[in-house]
Amino acid sequence: MEWHDAGVVLSSRPLGERDAVVTLLTRDHGRHPGLVRGGAGRRMTPVLQAGNEVQVQWRARLSDHLGSFTLELLRPRAAAVLDSARRLAALSAVCALVEQCLPEREPHARLFDGLAVVFDVIEADGPWAPLMVRFEVELLAELGFGLDLANCAVTGSPDDLTHVSPRTGRAVSARAAEPYGDRLLRLPRFLLGAQAGNDYPAEVADGFALTGHFIERHILGPQGRNLPPARARLLNLLLG
Repeated sequence: MEWHDAGVVLSSRPLGERDAVVTLLTRDHGRHPGLVRGGAGRRMTPVLQAGNEVQVQWRARLSDHLGSFTLELLRPRAAAVLDSARRLAALSAVCALVEQCLPEREPHARLFDGLAVVFDVIEADGPWAPLMVRFEVELLAELGFGLDLANCAVTGSPDDLTHVSPRTGRAVSARAAEPYGDRLLRLPRFLLGAQAGNDYPAEVADGFALTGHFIERHILGPQGRNLPPARARLLNLLLG
């Protein structure tokens, strides 16, 4: 069996002295592992950095086999952000999260395209932190756990939405949220289409706390897993 696709390197781990098992997110074949012969060597190591965009050929005798990858580097995303610890950490964090959350060999073309947008903004050093939060919201929606941020769960009004129920994922207005205090998750304005305010770091922290709660609750928790350490390292750099 054989196929060709565009892919993004999510992770690489050595197999023996020379080879590596690489996990890609491909546009038409989803999250997919494969063997790269010589992948642990000096020539291939720069190609197999998380976030790099590649053209891939996969071959195997049967469809459920690990198979082998032949890769051609298209865009060295990791090298482009090597001068920034935060942006390199962001690249690693989003790749680790995608690898943790997406089922194997299930296409998610929309997320693949969205990931390229996130990478573009990280590389350009634009407002990538709020965009990463939005990407995590899209990840939840893609896997069937979308948040309902259109109207207040209590009043039905679309106005003055400030919180989210940690149980239902529905937005709550400031007035309706008053009796519940800290039991609700804060809703950053940038998820409602507004510009981030003066308290930008706090809004970003609220956004990552919001998406992290539901990713653990709905996707990782049922599998007995936690959010990836790369995401925690990014938050320490970004907000610590």
